[in-house]
Amino acid sequence: MNSYDLNGRVAIITGGGQGIGLAVAKRMLENGAQVAVWDRDPALVAELNQQYGDGKRLRAIPVDIADLVAVEAAAAETKQKFGKIDILINNAAIVGPNAVTWEYPVQAFEDVLRVGLMGTFHCCRTLVPHMIDANYGRIVNMSSIAGKEGNPNAPAYSAMKAAVIALTKSLGKELAGYDIAVNAVTPAVAKTVGAMQQDPDFVRMILGKIPRGRMLELGEAAAMICWLASSENSFTTGAVFDLSGGRATY
Repeated sequence: MNSYDLNGRVAIITGGGQGIGLAVAKRMLENGAQVAVWDRDPALVAELNQQYGDGKRLRAIPVDIADLVAVEAAAAETKQKFGKIDILINNAAIVGPNAVTWEYPVQAFEDVLRVGLMGTFHCCRTLVPHMIDANYGRIVNMSSIAGKEGNPNAPAYSAMKAAVIALTKSLGKELAGYDIAVNAVTPAVAKTVGAMQQDPDFVRMILGKIPRGRMLELGEAAAMICWLASSENSFTTGAVFDLSGGRATY
């Protein structure tokens, strides 16, 4: 297993209470970072704080990133706790139901965009000024292969993840004059809670599109994300990195 020099770095991981976010948090801790996990599930937050009881390396904070005020408060708490903010992993999102576009519930569509897109925007808007002041930062936005290709019966999720790619490219260009890298990754389906809550036929359909013939492993995602969050990623910005098992066509 590769090591990444994250000693002295402070990372925020949204939706870090489970799945890919939790795998990234653990990998970053192993590589020397201090980590603030932001998650809206109070049970997951409590469990993490109990597991890492001294709070010196990890602090879990309950926050709904769809609420800008909550994001700003969590940012202030994180900076007060750890002294700075170097890394942002925008991982939190909800999948939404499976339905064709013309029958898709309007409120569900809005919910998917509010968390995955507006939440990502809220975090970038709040935390980028801290990185500009330090002339250092690494931002990794979690998109999806659905954001590149569009999955049938997942219009909200596909649209949201496509927008995250566009936001990444825009922000990357805006910050290119600083030592701040903004990149996205496009995972295929992984065995996460959100993915497994979808219709089984839908999961079989998207799994069948992956040339490697299997789901993404959480550790595989964490490895790429941790490298993108390291100082070694000093040139590439505004880019999209494939985690689709060969499904991506661009």
